[in-house]
Amino acid sequence: MPAMRRPVLLVVAHGSRDPRHAATVHELVRRVRALRPGLRVETGFLDFNVPSVNGVLESLDAEGVRDVVALPLLLTRAFHAKADIPAVLAEAPPRLRIRQAEVLGPSPLLLAALERRLYEAGLTPADKSSTGVVLASAGSSDPEAIAVIADVAREWRHTGWCAVRPAFASASLPRTEQAVRELRELGCARVAVAPYVLAPGRLPDRIARGAAGADVLADVLGPAPEVAQVLLARYDAARTPVLTALGA
Repeated sequence: MPAMRRPVLLVVAHGSRDPRHAATVHELVRRVRALRPGLRVETGFLDFNVPSVNGVLESLDAEGVRDVVALPLLLTRAFHAKADIPAVLAEAPPRLRIRQAEVLGPSPLLLAALERRLYEAGLTPADKSSTGVVLASAGSSDPEAIAVIADVAREWRHTGWCAVRPAFASASLPRTEQAVRELRELGCARVAVAPYVLAPGRLPDRIARGAAGADVLADVLGPAPEVAQVLLARYDAARTPVLTALGA
């Protein structure tokens, strides 16, 4: 497909007052660009950071771009994916044809990224059967999002870990420190905390504090290559109807 007709990928990030958040988002986007050199990838933020999603869409419209895939940089389909992002996209210039891609999770690639981070933090594959893992997410008041995290924990447990417990930094229970205690009481030889979050910030810092009683604390998912691969897979799935409409 000619580059001029390929939909632009607009990565829609939440934004944060913490400068580490935007820096991590930009690093992830650079990895996506490196994986797909012919694809134009832009970044827009819902809050706190620039450029805003609206600003990027207006600039694309002014350039003559007509097709955009807006990809929520989210791990679960909660309020931001269901309400905030559709509302922002609805305000876009009317000449733009915008498709909203699915959120990143769940995906086997994200489980691979979680394990990558745990191994980078000091674990080895030989440690799996004796290690309990806390799958620590930001948390949500949306029951669908909470159910997805529980499903991810169950699926991950079946790959060989001693146990996997979900935990949440806000809105839901248990907290990270509670899950760490549960795994200790279960008899796991060691306990690791795997943040199921994309970028640093207030809630990931809360997860880190809750991991004080654990043996291992992994880094956030950030620009892991598996995360970049998921972004491209979601983009490809969302742009398929666009390709059909264009006769590609």
